[in-house]
Amino acid sequence: MSTRRNFFHRVGGLLAGAWLARAAAAASGDSIPSAAAGGNAGHASIVTPNGRTLPYRLKDGVKEFRLVAEEVDHEFAPGLRGRCWGYNGSTPGPTIEAVEGDRVRILVTNNLPEYTSIHWHGILLPNGMDGVGGLTQPHIRPGETYAYEFTLRQHGTCMYHPHADEMVQLAAGMMGMFIIHPRAATQTPADRDFAILLHAWAMHPGTSRPDPAVMTDFDLWTYNGKVFPATAPLVVRTGERVRIRIGNLSMHDHPIHLHGFLFEVTGTGAGPLPASARWPDVTVNVPVGSTRDIEFIADAPGDWPLHCHKSHHTMNQMAHDIPNPLGVDQRGVENRVRKILPGYTAMGETGMAEHSAHLNMAAGKGGEHAQHMHGGMQGPPNTIPMMMGAGPFGPIEMGGMFTVLKVRDGISSYEDPGWYPHPPGTVARRLA
Repeated sequence: MSTRRNFFHRVGGLLAGAWLARAAAAASGDSIPSAAAGGNAGHASIVTPNGRTLPYRLKDGVKEFRLVAEEVDHEFAPGLRGRCWGYNGSTPGPTIEAVEGDRVRILVTNNLPEYTSIHWHGILLPNGMDGVGGLTQPHIRPGETYAYEFTLRQHGTCMYHPHADEMVQLAAGMMGMFIIHPRAATQTPADRDFAILLHAWAMHPGTSRPDPAVMTDFDLWTYNGKVFPATAPLVVRTGERVRIRIGNLSMHDHPIHLHGFLFEVTGTGAGPLPASARWPDVTVNVPVGSTRDIEFIADAPGDWPLHCHKSHHTMNQMAHDIPNPLGVDQRGVENRVRKILPGYTAMGETGMAEHSAHLNMAAGKGGEHAQHMHGGMQGPPNTIPMMMGAGPFGPIEMGGMFTVLKVRDGISSYEDPGWYPHPPGTVARRLA
């Protein structure tokens, strides 16, 4: 009988086919403009941190996109790679960006070892284009290419994902954002318009395959497939109007909290909200299968966190089935275990911050105290620390769904500007 592990290993032989499919598409000779080139009614093109927008070809007035479902070698953060499934070489797949009223054709090639389909989540379209394998269409079998074609009758923040073997395919990373700009200027344009897709993974320490059998006990939480500190910052100029579109295809709700600003919730999966229905907040809960848009004026320079407020969702690869060691003197046990497992280090007696000291020491940044406490204990291969990331004042002690909104005066480039230079007298200081 085939096991789940053997099932996943059969994927590897299809990587060459995926590359050839993309190469053939690129070699067709057609121009490939970005979605922005088609005109967005004065709206800014989408910025997908750690991601990209899918290009298209304009054929007889139809915007034609190509998606390849395939295995991808994905880096969650330096030191942790996964053999995931996605589209066009990445998880999540590239953001599809179009304009209300566009006729779109999306060619989907399946280079997975099993059949698939694509559901256009939240998009109004003919029933036969809805992408539910077995119900509204035949499954897309390995090696086949299917065409989806429909006219966009709405605008807003939508998503795409399979409706075939969802437990495996979603858990392995098959998903993406689908942004539809309004044809007319029906809402205040944003100067910077970001798209972030949330996901949860079970990447057990020492392994490289996401575990699709996990229902609640996940250990990686990602923004666009990355965990902090690998999450790209959101860089804006002081005074700009910012829109952040957040989609959730994980198995948990996520209360996303922004420091430093009062935002308005301006959109849901059904599209932009009228002004009378918007509400101000500092945290927006994004339910499973939903999208939320938030908007604000970035009028306060600085480095402002944007993170999930479920505390375990800003951690990486945390074990959840161990006793609570807080306040427990483990020195005797530690010495006995080291006789069997050299390098073993007991942690947690005074809290979990010592994990950051261990990380800094391993990276050559630790001092004598860190070396004394941890002695260079190494984790399993292909595993990253639970808390990682260093800031200008020390360990940030975050992972997972955490990134930084970097607001700067007068910038002309949206590259990472580095850490914020605080004016004198504006940083909390020690009194005693």
